[in-house]
Amino acid sequence: MIPRVHKRGSTTFGLLNYLYGKGTHEEHVDPHLVAAWDSFAPDPGRDPHATKRHLQQLLDQPVQALAESRRPAKHVWHLSVRAAPDDPVLSDEQWGEIARRMVAATGIAPAADEAGCRWAAVRHADDHVHIIATLVREDGRRPRLNNDAKRSQAEARLIETEYGLKQLSTGDGTAAQRPTSAERHKAQRQGRERTAREELRESVRRAVAGARSEEEFFDRLAAAGLLIRKREAPSGDLLGYKVALPDDRNKDGEPVFYPGARLAPDLSLPRIRERWSADFDKTASPASPGHASPNSPSAARRRTATVAWGAIGAVEDGDDAVAAAYISTTGEVLDALAKTSAAHTRSELRDAAFAFERASRSHVRAARGHDRALRQAARDLVHGGPALGRGEDGAATAMAIDMLFFLVTAAAHWHARKGHAQQAEAATRAAEHLRNAYRPAAAQPLGLLYQRGRRLSQPALQRQTALLRETLPSLAERILAEPGWYALAATIAEADAAGHDPAALLSDAVESRELGTADSVSDVLVWRLRRRADLLADAPGTPKNRTAKNSATTRPPAPRTTTSGRRFGDEAPGNTR
Repeated sequence: MIPRVHKRGSTTFGLLNYLYGKGTHEEHVDPHLVAAWDSFAPDPGRDPHATKRHLQQLLDQPVQALAESRRPAKHVWHLSVRAAPDDPVLSDEQWGEIARRMVAATGIAPAADEAGCRWAAVRHADDHVHIIATLVREDGRRPRLNNDAKRSQAEARLIETEYGLKQLSTGDGTAAQRPTSAERHKAQRQGRERTAREELRESVRRAVAGARSEEEFFDRLAAAGLLIRKREAPSGDLLGYKVALPDDRNKDGEPVFYPGARLAPDLSLPRIRERWSADFDKTASPASPGHASPNSPSAARRRTATVAWGAIGAVEDGDDAVAAAYISTTGEVLDALAKTSAAHTRSELRDAAFAFERASRSHVRAARGHDRALRQAARDLVHGGPALGRGEDGAATAMAIDMLFFLVTAAAHWHARKGHAQQAEAATRAAEHLRNAYRPAAAQPLGLLYQRGRRLSQPALQRQTALLRETLPSLAERILAEPGWYALAATIAEADAAGHDPAALLSDAVESRELGTADSVSDVLVWRLRRRADLLADAPGTPKNRTAKNSATTRPPAPRTTTSGRRFGDEAPGNTR
């Protein structure tokens, strides 16, 4: 249940006119009174003899009874209470009781206080009610409304428990503004998957990802096809900006503009400027000899995987302000990865970035600068361009998603420790989307590595089995039972041939970060070893036109069970997150 205290107004009749009207886009259906300060209050929605003007006069009587000099300028209080999308449809009687509890909890009309403010609750849709009140009590005093928004949230949590509704988390004021009912109905009519506000928020986030300057930021917005209005001071200094979708128009045919701050708190121009700096690494280390070019999509993904690996430690063990900076910038990396990834992973990556947006903000002030390398990774992804879904691009995408999954999981744990319930839940949802994106991304490269592992000689496999049991005695039997063992065996052989110490690589990969959230330890170790040993993400010596469909014929036969309890039959390695 989502209560929202709106800005106070000065015209009671104006708000009643909206509540009992047809809505901005004919979305109000059967507006009627479900509760009021007086059980005999007129209902213009159901009583043909009642009028909105009569109801307004009754609500305003205590205000008008005061001398004009004592009347509050903003005397109209407005609270909307909306059920969660999955909640059952409540009856008028239930909504009426909820309205009474809300006005009591917020201080509008405390229980057993006969001198409370006058109020009315109007329902014009199945899933919510609006409560209007006038801010002068019957005894002429003003109501005590300190923290009315927080008190309405606390009461909503109690109502959810008592009514068996979906348990929501109390917000902390850092969430992006929700789309209005009118915006949602407009999106439905236009056939949009998301509202204009949500589409704009996503586009602006992508434009911010890795940007260094105002010029680059606004160039990206223009390239995305957005309409832009800039607000300048008389001196010519830029103060703010607004954006609009070209095809989102009001009734007069004019574009509907949204200021950055109305899209999300961290998308105002001053907050975006905090991210910009001139100290990006302009000489980012190139890819290793024989690997992809320094500015290729695969090289950008490999660097992202490396930086994400280091960021996990900063989130898990660092100062809160440093952790907050890394978590915020993780959102930029997810936006950049979604923007530049192949079609078969793009949807889930986009959903991961969309979900993580809520987790990227909290009241912990981010210490900018520490996240410089992660911001550079976002920039590299954008400038590296679109990645193919196969070969080194596809394998490097799987490697990056693997590392980002653990980084996002670390962010969820950090928020949970801090009591940030909404952010922790958002990060958890983002991790699940990354898990879903990882499966198609990893299917081909791990399938090819599996083939290489199966082709290893029996003595070579025996040596690696002995190495595994000696190096990782507590995990060895679990790894050997996993289908991904052959891909790991091929990786160990390749690292050994490249002059690395496989035992040291395995020990480092296991001891550095937790493995508890992985479905397949062997698959996770493949990416950690290949990143640490600087091996090609894709299996070497395989045809570049080989696709995941081709490799599916060599899937391992052993069924397995994931951490979610789902069982897979003949499934290729790669479904590990």
